[in-house]
Amino acid sequence: MIDFPIDDLLDPPACKQWLERHLHPEGLRCPFCQATQRRVARRASQFEGYRCQQCDGYYTLLSETIFAKTRLSPAKLVLLLRGIAKGESTARMARELQTSRKQVHVLRQRVQRNLCESQPTEVLTGAAFEADELYQNAGEKKHAAPCS
Repeated sequence: MIDFPIDDLLDPPACKQWLERHLHPEGLRCPFCQATQRRVARRASQFEGYRCQQCDGYYTLLSETIFAKTRLSPAKLVLLLRGIAKGESTARMARELQTSRKQVHVLRQRVQRNLCESQPTEVLTGAAFEADELYQNAGEKKHAAPCS
């Protein structure tokens, strides 16, 4: 199997927009005072740093999220979330993203913990659900089945 760095194929501004839309569904706000007015304070890194115009607090797109203080690029974060959603192994994602297995494992645990904590606990009423059966071939058997 060939692994190649797919993150080079993704558009960084589009990945930042996707992350902002999903990490901050109500819009990016200052984590200290919740104000929306901000100015760019730092452009040098992969994620711009902002200063709040009300309280002068410093924050980035990843502040106050499970990805705070990570140094992965926007494309790698999007691909990490995609891999977790697809159920890919941690080792394969680490190879594909060219990062350590430990870092991918820690981020995967944070994502899964966050999902577990935010899942609904009340029973849904008034909704109809449909479930389909799944047949999955488990592979060839070691010995053929006996003929009767």
